[in-house]
Amino acid sequence: MSTAESFPTRLTELEVARLRADFPVLEQKFHGRPLAYLDNANTTQKPRAVIDAESHFYATDYAGVHRAVYELAERATRAYEAGREAMRRFLHARDVHEIVLLRGTTEAINLVASSFTRAHVAPGDEILITEMEHHSNIVPWQLACEASGARLVVAPIDDRGELVLDALEGMIGPRTRMVAVVHVSNALGTLNPVREIAEIAHARGVPVLVDGAQSAPHMPIDVQALGCDFFALSGHKMYGPSGIGALWGRRELLEALPPWQGGGAMIESVAFEKTTYGPIPSRFEAGTPNIAGAVGLAAAVEYLEAIGLERIASHEQQLLAWATEAVREIPGLTVIGTAAEKAGVLSFVMDCAHPHDVATILDREGVAVRAGHHCAQPVMQRFGVPATVRASFGLYNTREDVDALVAGLRTVVEVFR
Repeated sequence: MSTAESFPTRLTELEVARLRADFPVLEQKFHGRPLAYLDNANTTQKPRAVIDAESHFYATDYAGVHRAVYELAERATRAYEAGREAMRRFLHARDVHEIVLLRGTTEAINLVASSFTRAHVAPGDEILITEMEHHSNIVPWQLACEASGARLVVAPIDDRGELVLDALEGMIGPRTRMVAVVHVSNALGTLNPVREIAEIAHARGVPVLVDGAQSAPHMPIDVQALGCDFFALSGHKMYGPSGIGALWGRRELLEALPPWQGGGAMIESVAFEKTTYGPIPSRFEAGTPNIAGAVGLAAAVEYLEAIGLERIASHEQQLLAWATEAVREIPGLTVIGTAAEKAGVLSFVMDCAHPHDVATILDREGVAVRAGHHCAQPVMQRFGVPATVRASFGLYNTREDVDALVAGLRTVVEVFR
């Protein structure tokens, strides 16, 4: 993943230009300039295929799903379940019942942290995470530890933003009950060796949860090849709707988890004396789901598959290489996160201006980036900075977007020096 040459083919400039035409938001100008949208690690823009799929569903097929016999509801149910099948295919899961449709990565991790802890964690046990985690893979485990009496253990990262794998291995002990690790760091771009981590953990009988929010949109994902036990992702980061995502879990592990939330759709029978719960995945899908979101998610998956995740990854790696080389010429700029294996995230600080000021000036130049702690405050503390500027790349970004970023950074230098 460290270079574009990791993949055999890449998108041509003509293909990217055609793809950009699929995204209506990119037709706009901001402050009189074309939009260089470089905030893809936060959320991605939506192609017409996704917008149209949701709109068409609401116009022609919408009804409550499951447990209805009229034709419209049956159509809605088929459309909703097609979203689940699209996720199974996208993740190369064995069984569609291993796919739980939820609001996104955060809800998926909370589900596992809550249910798994209730079933398998006791006082004195340990949950192992890493120093580079997003808050969504920290706080749920803190809550779980508070509820169970377990202890949160944190594996360190080095000065390049790489996981210290030997340290992580040494922290897996007889009381470790779960290893929860991000696949790609949203703040650093670091790509973690999930397969190797899973092998280490499984040798000690410990399951592994992977936060895949930042990897799923940018590279092929095969949960069986990765060897993990749970994988969480968000639709809005992969060109799909917000409010929809998925948890994949090994069937035998999901079947051993108690329900997380109670309500309609997740039961077999309800009486005041006793309630019995449904099978997976419905056991974890209480209440009316985001039906149209699942339809849009399926459209996003089909859109990505038609392009090819390998080709998207190669294109974004080329953009990252261009940008990383170009910002080296900016006086007083320091890149935060220089791992050998990275996805398309470039985080940096400038000695002449606060990240928020940098982002404000870039906005006036038509360049949209994110400035702040990126819901990864422990990462900021590790590198001794309050915040960073983060440019993150997607399939519709171009060399011109990188050039606009660099030109904007030169303007920052001129303004503040």
